[in-house]
Formats: sequence, C-alpha cells, structure tokens
Amino acid sequence: MTATGFSFDPAWLETLGTPFMKNAFLAGLCIALAAGIMGYFTIARHCTFAAHALAHIGLPGATGAVLLGLPVALGLGVFALGGAIVIGALGKRASQREIATGTVLAFATGLGLFFARLSTSASQQMQSILFGSILTITSDQIIGFALFDVLLVAVLSVIYRPLLFSALDEQVAQAKGVPIGMMNLAFMTIMAGVITIAVPAVGTLLIFALVITPAATANILVASPLRAMALSGVLCLFAIWSGLVISAMFPAPPSFIIVTISTLLWAAARLGASLKH
Repeated sequence: MTATGFSFDPAWLETLGTPFMKNAFLAGLCIALAAGIMGYFTIARHCTFAAHALAHIGLPGATGAVLLGLPVALGLGVFALGGAIVIGALGKRASQREIATGTVLAFATGLGLFFARLSTSASQQMQSILFGSILTITSDQIIGFALFDVLLVAVLSVIYRPLLFSALDEQVAQAKGVPIGMMNLAFMTIMAGVITIAVPAVGTLLIFALVITPAATANILVASPLRAMALSGVLCLFAIWSGLVISAMFPAPPSFIIVTISTLLWAAARLGASLKH
C-alpha cells in the first residue's frame, strides 16, 4: 500500500529536534504573546474586520517587495502600517472604520494581484504569503519578533488604561478626555505590527486563527481583561506548539493544524458556555 501524506512518521521526535523546528517553537512563543494581548483589544474595540483586512492590505507590499527584490516582511510591514494609519485616521468611529477598511482593502487586494502578475517569482510567493510557512522562520526573524514584543509591552504599559477605556466605552472615555482618535491610530498601528510578525506563520488568509480565535475563546471563559489577555496568549501558544508537534507526527501543513486546533478550542468553549445556560 502506498503511504499517504498523512501517514505516521516514526522519526517525529528527531524532527522536533531539528533547528528549523526549534525556530518554529520560538517564533510561536513570540507570536502568541503579541497576538494574545492585541486579540483582546481587537474584539473589545469591535475591529475584527479591520484586523483581518490589515493582513490582506499587506499583500501588495509583500508581492511588491518580491518584485523589487526586497524582503517580504519589509513590504508587508510598510503596507500594513500604511493601511493602519489610513484606516485609523479616516475611521474615528466603528461605522466609519468599516467603510474606510473596506475601501482600502479592495484597493490593496487588487494592487497585490497586479504586482503578482508582473513577476513570476512574486506569483510563486503568493502561496506562502497567503497561507504562511512557520517552518521557514529564521533566527533573524525571531530576534525581530522578540524585539517587537518588548516594544509592544513597553508601549502598552504607557497607554494601557486609555486604550482599554476607549475600547470598553468609547463615549464615556471621550467625555472623560481620552483622545479617541489617537487611541484608534495607536491600536491600528500596533495591530499592523502584530499582523506583520504573525503572517509568516499562518499567512494572510488564516490570521484570524492566531489573533482573533484564541481571544474570542478567552472572552468566553474569563471576564477580567488581564486574565483574558493572558489566557488568549496561552491558548494561542498551545495551538501553535500542538500544531507543530502534530505536523511532525503526521506530516501535514502546520498552518492547517494550528487553525483547526484553535477553532476546536473556541467551539468547545462555546459549547461549554451554552450547556451552562
């Protein structure tokens, strides 16, 4: 009988000890920290569509970078940041953000496909950009991820209270003097950074699995913002590391397994919550 692509690999423990797997585990740790924190704010601010759109807005930056011979992460980050600034500036309220996000997303998606058609190499990179490849994360990328996490924690330590206040009750926060526009811009800018470091792992199409789904699961299980952020990070890390282990045991794309685990955790939490009521 011919072995299938999902057959058990008896040498999976050796695979886990390889340098590329170690890099993947470290990258997962860095990504889980950032995604866990910002995932909570994304849901609290009702910006799930904007967060999902930022990944796609980075698509033309990624394909354009390949076209110019530049690092993919650089192009992705520049376009995601640019899109975040535009959305944050134009969408001061939730309804305005939806319109601004949709407009920027439509233009960026078309531009990304246009760039991909101009270059064979850019077209070939589309699959890794869309679906990610956590097994190809390099040591230099991990250093960049870690530095971003340090910067994220430092920034949030300064703006945590007004950012949380504006997320939970925007009108009251504005009446209390919280600069809503600045908080929107700060949130979108930080989210662009999180998207940039998470996309190499699961790609632009599956980014919800890391940023939104663990946070949604955590919100079902706990009520405290800090506990929800911590639990979201733990769930995200569990999904990534478990996905890597299973992909080593039964050779399969890690991104698919990570998404599946994250979704199953959310479904189990929803089912448990519904049974209690």
